[in-house]
Amino acid sequence: MIYLELFWSFFQIGLFSIGGGYAAMPLIEQQVVDLHPWLTMAQFADIMTIAEMTPGPIAINSATFVGIQVAGFGGAIVATLGCVAPSCVIVLTLAYLYYHFRKLTVVQGILAGLRPAVIAMIASAGLSIVFMAFFGQRTLPADPGGIDVVAAAIFAACFFCLRKWKVNPIGVMAGAGAAGLILYSIF
Repeated sequence: MIYLELFWSFFQIGLFSIGGGYAAMPLIEQQVVDLHPWLTMAQFADIMTIAEMTPGPIAINSATFVGIQVAGFGGAIVATLGCVAPSCVIVLTLAYLYYHFRKLTVVQGILAGLRPAVIAMIASAGLSIVFMAFFGQRTLPADPGGIDVVAAAIFAACFFCLRKWKVNPIGVMAGAGAAGLILYSIF
């Protein structure tokens, strides 16, 4: 039964996550934290962090990691297949249709209309993770005084380095991990 639930959950994620892995984050969160309490929000944040750092698509990595966490190796295979199956069918169908109808204004209008929705989904997922890192919960608390100062300082330093000097994100992630190891062991 758990395999069927994993497959169906990640099939829905694969079917409705338009815009890539970052856009899939709120859908994955809803399925694995809210609808099926397979993970806590802290575990979800950890899995998304690992999924972002490992090579490959974020949605597929997260499906694999959630599947392993919930039902072992078999769960990883089932969740990954559930995530990939709709994408394969949709991409092949859309490629065929786009090739034949790409010059129609209706097609261009649909693509232009999807862009803001994808940006909103990415922003929603990003804010949930920022609030989780800073406040220990997914939403902004009524009294935001209990902020994790170390997490906020690491975030600010990384954001500044990425925007100011356009440094390699891999180096920034490694530096953030090292800073977290040092600062959280001190404080």
